[in-house]
Amino acid sequence: MDQLKFVVLDEEDLEIVSTHLQDAVVKVSDVLWRPRENRLVVALNRFDWESAQSANPEFRRRRTALRFERVLSCKSRDVNPAGKDAVLNLLAVEFSETDEPSGVVTLTFSGGAALKLNVECLEAELADLGPSWTTATCPAHALTDEAPRKARRK
Repeated sequence: MDQLKFVVLDEEDLEIVSTHLQDAVVKVSDVLWRPRENRLVVALNRFDWESAQSANPEFRRRRTALRFERVLSCKSRDVNPAGKDAVLNLLAVEFSETDEPSGVVTLTFSGGAALKLNVECLEAELADLGPSWTTATCPAHALTDEAPRKARRK
């Protein structure tokens, strides 16, 4: 699959990006809040769902950058900035409008962790940063009884 690059300017765009980022993993040290620049940048390892669901499934991850602009504040829940090596599993990225075009972007992680961004308006970008690599398992969630699937050996 080709590298992804998306510009996010509305909720529909963000839903597409959220779908591609489901089950991305991120180290706390890879979350960069730049208050003077009104910017949040997150470097993630996203799971490539398109490769996993293709005719010849492969489990792959890609290094990806997610950048939010016009961020007025960034708050966290159950994310310890001192635990820089802690790994978070991203479940969803959502937007709730407060006073058009302002709103709150929520990055929800497994285990109840979250980042909440108060934004002037929705302005973000997602970009893959390089080639993908294979991984042994496909993410699975507690809603099913399925254990993580193992990759087929070639």
